[in-house]
Amino acid sequence: MRFMSFKADGAARFGVAVDSGVVDLSETLKGEFATLDAVAFANAWEKAGAAARGAEARFAFKDVEFLPPISRPGKIFCIGVNYGKRNEEYGGVGAPSKYPNVFMRTPESLVAHNAALIRPHVSEQFDYEGEIVLVIGKPGRYIERADAHAHIAGLTIANEGSVRDWMAHGKFNITQGKNFDASGSVGPWIDTAPLAPNHEMRLRTWVNGELRQDDSTANMIWPFDFLISYLSQFATLAAGDIILTGTPIGAGARFDPPKWLRAGDRLKIEVSGLGALENTVADEP
Repeated sequence: MRFMSFKADGAARFGVAVDSGVVDLSETLKGEFATLDAVAFANAWEKAGAAARGAEARFAFKDVEFLPPISRPGKIFCIGVNYGKRNEEYGGVGAPSKYPNVFMRTPESLVAHNAALIRPHVSEQFDYEGEIVLVIGKPGRYIERADAHAHIAGLTIANEGSVRDWMAHGKFNITQGKNFDASGSVGPWIDTAPLAPNHEMRLRTWVNGELRQDDSTANMIWPFDFLISYLSQFATLAAGDIILTGTPIGAGARFDPPKWLRAGDRLKIEVSGLGALENTVADEP
């Protein structure tokens, strides 16, 4: 099922996206779960899904405002340089790192599907990165790779928006350039369909209709199961945590000259089987 958070009739709600619109679960489950965050933190996807089966859509998609599926994840892990040729794209010499490149984002840095990404006035180097996102369901620590997929509640999509010059402010970190308010996005929903361990997914990013990124999870350096196992070695993965799994080649910084985002630009990030995340770009007031 495709679980989503949204606003309709002046209130924040959550439910399930179906072909005809949105099934509203806010009233059905209000005695147990006030938000999709609560469902995620309780790993209660099956219970929420059971409440949605057979229900009619209450809202048309045109009548709702999308919200980030989980508004306040406990942890937002991000993985850098995780597709083939990305190391070379960064000018790397020799083999990629032996272990994943890991950093964190704040919830405030991510907006929803159809919302505006904010280009900060302190930089001209605003960039995009299309990514697949893992949502943790079953908590765990020291998770074996063979068991990793059992800890995935579902998948969603992200634009891991980046302010490139601010990523170089510190000698050993990129935190500043990855956490500008409203610089990235996540959504439109969380798809909880079971994920086969070797399932291949295609990720494509368009800017103003121009295809910029096009790659497959088969080209990942560290696949989903490895990332879950690795991260769980130093941190307990909790229900509702999310993992942004890296972007393919083709970000704006890698063109000559670079293709930075500007106000009015339209982005679409599509992942096979998941749908598409779309946003516009606006200048910071």
